[in-house]
Amino acid sequence: LASLVQGLNSTDPAVKEKTVAETEKRLHDQETSKEEESKTTVNRTVINTRASVRDGFLAILEKDAKERAKRRKRNEHLANALKEKGNDAFRKGDYVVAIQRYTEGLEKLKDKQELYTNRAQAYLKMHQYEKAIGDCEWALKCNEKCIKAYFLMGKAHLALKHYSESRQCFEKILQIDTQKESLIKDCMNEANLEEKRMKDEERAMKEVQSGKLAALSIKELLQKLDRPDQNILYYTGGIRLLTGAVKDRTEQTLFRTNNGFSILKDNEIVRRGFCGERKNTAEVDLSVSLLFLWQAVCAGNEENQRLLLTHPDVNAQLPKLLSSGVSEIQKETLALISLYSENENGRRLLIRHQDLTKWLQILMTFVNSTDARASSAMNILSDLTEEERFKTQCRVTLSTDVLPLFAQLLTSAKLVNQAALARCIGIMGNLCADVVIRMQMAECKECWQACLKLVDECFDVSVPKYQECLFAVLGLMMNLLLESNVIIQYFAVDISGRCMSLLRDKDGRIVTRAIGVLSRILPASSSAVEEVVKGGVVKKMIKFLKAGGQITSNYGIKTLSICTRTNRQAQEDLVKSDKRFSVLLKLLDSENEMIVGNAAFCLGQCLVVPGAATSLLNSNVVMILLKHAGGDATRTLVQENAAIALGKLCVAEPRHIFQLRKLNGLAILNSAMKYVHSI
Repeated sequence: LASLVQGLNSTDPAVKEKTVAETEKRLHDQETSKEEESKTTVNRTVINTRASVRDGFLAILEKDAKERAKRRKRNEHLANALKEKGNDAFRKGDYVVAIQRYTEGLEKLKDKQELYTNRAQAYLKMHQYEKAIGDCEWALKCNEKCIKAYFLMGKAHLALKHYSESRQCFEKILQIDTQKESLIKDCMNEANLEEKRMKDEERAMKEVQSGKLAALSIKELLQKLDRPDQNILYYTGGIRLLTGAVKDRTEQTLFRTNNGFSILKDNEIVRRGFCGERKNTAEVDLSVSLLFLWQAVCAGNEENQRLLLTHPDVNAQLPKLLSSGVSEIQKETLALISLYSENENGRRLLIRHQDLTKWLQILMTFVNSTDARASSAMNILSDLTEEERFKTQCRVTLSTDVLPLFAQLLTSAKLVNQAALARCIGIMGNLCADVVIRMQMAECKECWQACLKLVDECFDVSVPKYQECLFAVLGLMMNLLLESNVIIQYFAVDISGRCMSLLRDKDGRIVTRAIGVLSRILPASSSAVEEVVKGGVVKKMIKFLKAGGQITSNYGIKTLSICTRTNRQAQEDLVKSDKRFSVLLKLLDSENEMIVGNAAFCLGQCLVVPGAATSLLNSNVVMILLKHAGGDATRTLVQENAAIALGKLCVAEPRHIFQLRKLNGLAILNSAMKYVHSI
């Protein structure tokens, strides 16, 4: 027995495994092999001597199990303490000590997954990638779904240029947790780009070794540019020659591998000319030449884009170049930035390495430009607004810097680049998808005043470009009206009045958006409702609803539902304008539940007008309302509004009950009455 217990406590896995097998065999033999039982009969009593031996053995095993449990608990406590010491060393950057502590912890507890992954992370920092992979494999034996182990193993394989294995590790994470899709996308992208970079460099090296003239010229030109203390014109000319030599990906790669990006760091004359705030003509030419060169070496080359943007001088100079006031420099800086903004990887590089808090303001100023700079700036802004992190950065200076500039541009619409202004307004409208930005804009009194001024000027100017500004500003106003505040209430009458005037516009797009603004501004003010009703809004909406068009119908019926909710004049106007409710009945057959719900609401509100319910006696209104009241629309307001209208219809004109009875709809009517009594 003692030898078995000793074997169970052995640190040698082979000895322990052999002892466990022997123990199990003995227990099995003692319970099943009756032939081997030794029985002694004394005074008719059977004594099983083997049973006493077995019980003693089990007692020893139980005692040993308890001791081992205590020992594990003690070791677990020690392992956790060592893990914390290792973590502390890791945070301080002392990776050697961290590895020692994690190793000591594993000596206490060999199956602690966190110690393996933490040590693997330290090995990664020490560039000991094979050891990191080994620890990740042990961690996965402890927990086969350990995401951190797969992540670190993927990073280690990537460092070893095992690109396929790296991608497999990252894909495994996504199989375990689909919520990690964004992380995995970045990791896979990193692996793909790194593999692409290595292949490019191998290909470029072969061309150099084969003696190809184009490949050799890149190296020679860079060596000539490396000569110190030359005239600035010498460097400008050399940079232009170098730009002309970069024709494909191989030359781009050779530029990188021959330290082409160090030209600013290593050459003081070039650096001073490029980074100086007040540039003379020669320095402007040098800066423009550098910008041309970087466009050539970065076009379609993600690794070169990354290296350029992480260069401290370039990183710091980009916003300054945009604000330089020198048109040639601004034009080529915008062209360079466009290489980044037009693709997802480039945008992420910009967001990661640039402080973009002032970029919205800087790029917006190009609306004042009459040349291609305005279009380029708006293209970049449009691209950047696709990134949530850009929107977050825009919040910082929105109220203090951006909105005052934006209001100024709106009020100067006749003087600026109107095509660019229309795009700028649309971009601001897209930024309103961010709740914080939308709230700040909706609370800006100057912004609303500027929007109204632009609308007023539209009545004097019928230029197509100006119409695009009007169309864009109406869209912006619709987005801002998703908010509700005292500023909106203050401007409600003015905004609704402008929209009423725009209903006469010949451009159907502008009319539709004007109705859309009405549908969102009217709930903010009863005074605005009264004014538009006096202005004949009901008759106008019925006219537009007759013409059809789902978007216009959606906004139009919403406007009518707001007006008829509390305004008796609106209810009477609707009964007069829509004979026998032909328009509303048509809308009740729409497939759009929003339209149906609002149409049913309007009908219910108008049934209080004398004679309205009677005018529907020969129609199929009961059947339509019954279908919606008992239907399964996803919007419950469809059933509720239809039920209320049905109840009001039968109360106002009891003869409709006969039709209801024919359709076996009395039960639905009874359920509808609770809505009627509650209003």
